[in-house]
Amino acid sequence: MALAAAGAPLIVVLVAMGILRWSAAAAGATGFLTAFVIALLAFDLTATAPATVGPAQATAGALSEALHSAATILWIIVPALSIYELQRRTGALERIRNALVGLSGDRAIQAVLIAWFFGLFMEGAAGFGTPVALAAPLLVGLGYAPVTAVALALIGHAAGVSFGAVGTPVFAQAEITGMSPHEIGVATALLHATLGTLLLLFVMRMAGGAFTLRNVGWATVAGACFLVPFLALAMLTGPELPTLGGALIGAILFVVILRWRAPEQAARPEFIRLLPDLAPYLIILALVLATRLLGPLQDTLGGIRIGWSLHDTFRGTFQPLYHPGTVLLLGFLLGGVVTGRAAHLLPAAKAAAERLIPVALALLAMLAMSRLMVHSGMIEALAEGAAASGAIWPLLAPAIGLLGTFVTGSATASNILFTEFQLTTASALVLPTITMVAAQGFGAAIGNIIAPHNIIAGAATVGLKGREGEILARTISACAIYAAAGGLLVMIVAWLV
Repeated sequence: MALAAAGAPLIVVLVAMGILRWSAAAAGATGFLTAFVIALLAFDLTATAPATVGPAQATAGALSEALHSAATILWIIVPALSIYELQRRTGALERIRNALVGLSGDRAIQAVLIAWFFGLFMEGAAGFGTPVALAAPLLVGLGYAPVTAVALALIGHAAGVSFGAVGTPVFAQAEITGMSPHEIGVATALLHATLGTLLLLFVMRMAGGAFTLRNVGWATVAGACFLVPFLALAMLTGPELPTLGGALIGAILFVVILRWRAPEQAARPEFIRLLPDLAPYLIILALVLATRLLGPLQDTLGGIRIGWSLHDTFRGTFQPLYHPGTVLLLGFLLGGVVTGRAAHLLPAAKAAAERLIPVALALLAMLAMSRLMVHSGMIEALAEGAAASGAIWPLLAPAIGLLGTFVTGSATASNILFTEFQLTTASALVLPTITMVAAQGFGAAIGNIIAPHNIIAGAATVGLKGREGEILARTISACAIYAAAGGLLVMIVAWLV
C-alpha cells in the first residue's frame, strides 16, 4: 500500500501528460497537489527535518528548494533561447545549414551532416526541440520523404540530448542530488561515447537505403569525429560543452576527412565566411575552456557562492560567476556586439522571455513535487520497492529515464522526476550511485526520439498531419536497441565497480 501511495504522484503526471495530453505545468501542479495530500495522510512531511519543524514549515522549505533549483536551471535556459533567437533573426542558422548541405553531393553524407552534426550542434546550443524543427525541413528539401526526414532528425540528435542546451539536463541532476555535475557528465558521456555510433548507423541505413560497407565506414568515421571530442570535453571541462563543442569540432574533422577520402564528393568549405555566424558559439567555447581549465580563474570564479539554509535541512547554493548561464549570457552579448548585430540583442531576448513562462511554470511544478516526495520519504519508499528487482535493476534503469521523457517530452523533466529515485534505489542496492544517475540521463536522452511531443512538433514543421504513428514506427526500433544496449552496459559497469 505504501509503495502504491508513494508512486501515485508520478502516475498522475504520467497519465496527465501521456494520456490526457495536459501541459507539463498543469500535470506537474496536479502531481504536486497529489504528493502533498498523500504526504499528509500516509507519510511524514517532516521526515527529514528536526522535530521542531512542522508540516507547514517543511512544505515551505521544499518549495524554497524547488524555487531555487528552478531559478538556477532557468539561468541556463534564458540565454540559450536568446542565442537561438539572435541566430534565427540574423539568418545565421540558415547560412550554417546551407554551408553544410553544400559540402557534399552525396545524399547520405548530406543526411549525416544535417541530422547528425547540425542536429547535435543545435541540441548543444539550444535544445528544447530546436534540432528537429530546424533539421527536418532541410532534409525534406534534400529530397527525403517528410516521415523519413523527421525520423532522421529525431534519431540524429539523440546522443547529445544528455548535454542539450549547454548541459541543462545534467545540471538539473546535480542540483537535485548535490552530486558533482562534472562526475555525472563524465559517467553519462562514457555511456553515449561507447554506444553512440549505433544511432548513426540507423541514420545511415535510413538515409542510404542499405548497410553498405561504404555507408558503415562513413558512419563509423562520423561517429568518431563527434564522440571522441564529446567525451574529451566532458572529461576536461564539464557538462557545458560535450554536445555543442563535440558537434562543432566533429563537423570540421569530418569535412577534412571527407575532402581527403572523397574529394569528388566534397566541395571546398568556406568557413571564414561563417565566423560571424559562429561567433557566439566560439565565444562560449573559449569562455568555458578558460573558466574550467585555468586553475586560478576557476578557483576565483567558483569561490564566489551565494547560499541559504532553512531549519538546517532545506538549502541551496549558487555560483553566479561560474554558472554556465553566465557564460551563455556573455556569449550572447559579446557575440552580438563583436559581429555588429547588437540591434538584434533586445528583440531576441524579448522573444526568448515570451517562451519562458510555460517552461518556468513546468519546471517549478515538477521540482516542487520532486522535493516534497524526497523530504516526506516517498522516494525512499519507491526505492525500497525497486530494490526488489535485485541484480537486474541496472538493466532496467535507463528505461525509467526513457519513460520519463516519453511522457514529458523533455530529458530535463525526466531527470527532475526520476533522478532522486535512481539515486536512492542505487543506495538501497549498493550500486555505484554515479553510474545509476548517469543511466537515468542516458535513458532520458534516448526517450526524445519516441516522445509524442517531439514527434508531433517535428511533423508540424514539414506539414505532416495524422501520420505521427508512421514516424514513431520508424524510430522505435532505434530507441529500443539503444536503450537495451545502454542497460546491458550499465549492468556491466555496475558489476565491475
